[in-house]
Parts: sequence; C-alpha cells; structure tokens
Amino acid sequence: MNDQLRLHGFNNLTKSLSFNIYDICYTQTEKERQEYIAYIDELYNAERLTKILTNVVDIIGANILNIARQDYEPEGASVTMLIAEHEMPPNEEFTEEKPGPLKDSVVGHLDKSHVTVHTYPESHPYAGISTFRADIDVSTCGLISPLRALNYLIHSFESDIVVMDYRVRGFTRDVDGMKHYIDHDINSIQNYLTEDTRNAYQMIDVNVYQENTFHTKMLLKEFELDNYLFGEGVKSLSAEQRTEVEAKLRKEMLEIFYSRNMP
Repeated sequence: MNDQLRLHGFNNLTKSLSFNIYDICYTQTEKERQEYIAYIDELYNAERLTKILTNVVDIIGANILNIARQDYEPEGASVTMLIAEHEMPPNEEFTEEKPGPLKDSVVGHLDKSHVTVHTYPESHPYAGISTFRADIDVSTCGLISPLRALNYLIHSFESDIVVMDYRVRGFTRDVDGMKHYIDHDINSIQNYLTEDTRNAYQMIDVNVYQENTFHTKMLLKEFELDNYLFGEGVKSLSAEQRTEVEAKLRKEMLEIFYSRNMP
C-alpha cells in the first residue's frame, strides 16, 4: 500500500483491536481464594486502569476528551475513554508494520475514537483455580493502527494468556473515487510485538486476509510453579501435590488458550 496515498476528505477506516488478558493462580483454601481476588481487585482498580489507558492514549498520540470509570462490588472495574486526534498529522513512522513502544515511551498521532477496559476476577472452589481476565478495546479512525499499544498493554498486566483480534472496517476513498478497505500493510499481529515478547510466548494465528481480520493467541512458555501459587507457595506442598497442582494449572491454561474443555 502506497504510504503517500492521497485521500478525498477524512479517512473513514475504523481499526479495532480487542483482546483478553488472563492471569491464572492456584488457591488451595477459601482464605487464599479471597486473598487472591482482593489482591487482583486492588492491583487493577479503576484508578490504576485509568493510568494504564492514559499511557495507551499517549503512545498512540491522542487527546482524552472524557473519562468514565467505576469500581464494582464485590470486585471488578471498568474504564472508558473518548479520545480525539492531535492537531498535527501523523509521521510515516507510525504507519509501518513494526512493534510499538514498551512502557515509559510516548509518541504518535491518530484520529478520534475510544479505549476501554473491563476486569473480571473469578474463582471457583473446584480444583482450586482462580483466574483474572481483562478485556481491552482500542478503536481508532484514520491513519494509525491501535496495534502500537500492544507491547505496553501486554507488559502492563500479568499476562499468562493473551487472545487478540484486529479488524479494519469500512472504506475510505482516494481523490479518484477509488475505495480502499485498508491503508497499511499487515501480515500478522505478531509483527507488532517485540522479539523478546514473541520469544516468551507460544503463538498461533488465524488470519482472514480478504476480510482484513487478524487473530492471534499467546500462551506464556515459562512455567515456574511458585509464580502461580497464592499463600505460602511451593514449600507448603508435597512433591505429589506439586505434580497435581501443576497439572491442574497447565490444563486450565490450555483450555483457555484453545477455548475448549479438555478431559
């Protein structure tokens, strides 16, 4: 796609990035389950989520027009931001298919739309598994893809599993009246991730290029049992219990990754 494509009027393409981030934990007792839910609920409260989304808006170069946020009882939080483009036009750097910045980096310009996040702490006494899910949407209009925010968002949460969808909708016209259904090259969402992030996860793609629809799933490769225990950790488990707990955790992660229950 020609980066210098001359358009007639406003770029009407809508680019939507939606993804789920999952954190998994083993909580052996009811007390541990409640402590995990309280920990997650405090760690990702509305104030913290607002800061994360504010940084996302900075990374993609937009202005915040309005913020709505809410903490829920007994747990969970939501934040929604309406955003608008900067006055300056985007630099060509921000239309390239390459990884966006990590945390503490701020650059870019794009058109108006919104960013949202909703959290879902969850636990069940069966098998002692507790999970935390964050649903995040970044929707933009114009030249810039919201994929620039991916690296920052993945590293802002404790991400064991990430499920991402990117879709370009609508069309825009050039000065000759020809419709264009996408205005940038993309082969895979993976190309917007840094090398260390790609190496840390097992990933699969399901892309429908003719529909400008891209889907990527990520499963963390490294598995250190102590990172998935709440309470006293590995030292509180016997060797047999460790094997059993690890099997339960791996099963839970694979079920979420493949979106199906396993025997």
